[in-house]
Amino acid sequence: MTIYFHEGDLPGDVFAPGPIAVDSETMGLIPGRDRLCLVQLSDGQGDEHLVRFRQGQYDAPVLKRILADPQRIKLYHFARFDLAVIEHYLGVMATPLFCTKIASKLVRTYTDRHGLKDVLRETIGVDISKAQQSSDWGADELTDAQKEYAASDVRYLHRAHVVLAERLAREGRTEMAQACFDFLPWRARLDLGGWAETDIFAHM
Repeated sequence: MTIYFHEGDLPGDVFAPGPIAVDSETMGLIPGRDRLCLVQLSDGQGDEHLVRFRQGQYDAPVLKRILADPQRIKLYHFARFDLAVIEHYLGVMATPLFCTKIASKLVRTYTDRHGLKDVLRETIGVDISKAQQSSDWGADELTDAQKEYAASDVRYLHRAHVVLAERLAREGRTEMAQACFDFLPWRARLDLGGWAETDIFAHM
């Protein structure tokens, strides 16, 4: 298991065929304000690739091509945010997708704990640290602890995806989940357009 660190782009398509886990680290939680600093990816084969961006430097043709590949499913936890920030800064909509947070909310209805740490612990028995979650991702040099944290956010998504997909099928909610996943690009665009806190489906 190796963490590969890249500046600005991937050196090529370094991934095996199949789904690819994707996550991002930013300077905050507002895509239009808080810049994208890191995109991390894993094909589930044991290695993670981290792509770091300097401010204003988002010309990453290899990464963009992989993220926009319509034949490759992207696995996320809270895809809504990652889709928005990736489209805002990289200019691609990184779909098709499976979101483990949405899947968790549809099948783990016996709990209100749907963060990645809780989902991984309950579905595959893995305990990850979230200690670096609020660290400075725009720093000139990222620490080993930051890199390990970023890698761990994609390291286990393939395994969680298998468990959650099985539970969605068992509970008869696969079609419902897929409809949610299909709508997420538009939910992300609503966030970018200024409707982040507005439920446009509500009566009032």
